[in-house]
Amino acid sequence: MVVETSITPLLCVLVSLLAIPFIIATGERNPNLREFWSVLAGIIKFILVLSMVPEVVSGKILEFEVFSILPGISLKFRVDAMGLLFALGASFLWIITTFYSIGYMRGHHEQKQTRFYACFAGALSSTIGVAFSANLFTMFLFYEALTFVTYPLVAHHETQEARAGARKYAIYLIGSAKLFLVAAITITYLLAGTLEFQKGGIFPSHIVEAHRGLLSVLFLMYFYGFAKAAAMPLHGWLPAAMVAPTPVSALLHAVAVVKTGVFTVLRTIFFVFGQETMKLLYTTDLALFIAAFTITTASIIALTRDNLKARLAYSTVSQLSYILLGALLLTYHGTIGSIIHISNHAFAKITLFFCAGSIYVCAHKTEVSQLDGIAKKLPITMASFTIGALGMVGIPMVGGFITKWYLLLGTIEAHNFWTLVVLLSSSLLNAGYFFPIVYRAYFKEYKGEGHETHHPVKENPFMATTLLITAIISVILGLYPDFLINLAKEVIR
Repeated sequence: MVVETSITPLLCVLVSLLAIPFIIATGERNPNLREFWSVLAGIIKFILVLSMVPEVVSGKILEFEVFSILPGISLKFRVDAMGLLFALGASFLWIITTFYSIGYMRGHHEQKQTRFYACFAGALSSTIGVAFSANLFTMFLFYEALTFVTYPLVAHHETQEARAGARKYAIYLIGSAKLFLVAAITITYLLAGTLEFQKGGIFPSHIVEAHRGLLSVLFLMYFYGFAKAAAMPLHGWLPAAMVAPTPVSALLHAVAVVKTGVFTVLRTIFFVFGQETMKLLYTTDLALFIAAFTITTASIIALTRDNLKARLAYSTVSQLSYILLGALLLTYHGTIGSIIHISNHAFAKITLFFCAGSIYVCAHKTEVSQLDGIAKKLPITMASFTIGALGMVGIPMVGGFITKWYLLLGTIEAHNFWTLVVLLSSSLLNAGYFFPIVYRAYFKEYKGEGHETHHPVKENPFMATTLLITAIISVILGLYPDFLINLAKEVIR
């Protein structure tokens, strides 16, 4: 690996932060200009991230150190294949989400839109900061920043329910970080003498041999400290956060918050402990069981939810643990499946949340039981929803199938029969809570309501265009998965 100094990773983090003053200054006086700054920041960030692809694919690692506190503790950015894959998906989807937000926020006449877009920009910078962190110290700073900057987004409506959901969101995420992460990072530095990420892990062999039990507990502290991964029982914040506007739900469930959670756990597995050390830990199998339990239990709960966003929320809890399970198998194919699902899930799930928002804004419906015949009124929305659902189930030609194929190969490679059963049964459960929605939309008779005489149900152009784009990309990722797979291979090479 060739390491080069480059300021581009820092610029990727800063560009959205620099947009915030312009968004606030423009404010409610000129919403078009305010939203222009949001879109422009997203486009510039994506171009900067995209500019690093050729160098990273060729095997280079780009670094930039801002300052150092102690040896091995610094504010430092590093772009490798794993961080680049995460940043590409996040920065691209941010552009799409911003356009979608314009349609949603205006169509629903939301208040506090300037605060919304300012926090949105801050969340993007925090996410890219996590993606490009070179060490645990930097990653922790941006991980925590993401929690604080998304809190106002969860509490956006400022109702009693919104404040309660935001409070639960903060307690779970800040509490777990303070309780587990600070101690875990301190112990890691004392044992390893550094917090710098290193392929294969940072603990010397004599430390692993002498402190196997301590390292086993330490891994669980990271596993639950990064509670944004939503492994049970620290998953309750995620359904509670559904009180937020749908663009925020898409942000939380597909692009930034939950993906930051699983990304940080994967960083810990591959670049703090290393797969060889993970095989020696007493708690690896326990974490694998927790991931499998979360996949199954969250899917069963999703079956019972009539509220569409709640059903999608529990689906997210389940799908995140696919990523954890693949990594914890500690096999070649399982690792690839885990890493590529960060992107495959992002595009499929953001499509589903976009569709839920479209149904709410255009038809004022929130429950699955209200969706009879809705495809006749919102054909683009429901066609896109169907594609997203197929991806979640793992049907061929959509990105989710590639994920599940590699995860299944990983279970066979690990000679782990019970995780194979979990993956297969979870696909059936996914079909059980997604396909009835599709059936209702297409094969039941639409029931009009009185208000539709004056406000007919029809697609919102901004929203329909964006959700169709993400649905199409989900299919492209299923038909042409090589780019994601090759980046994942770079992580474990």
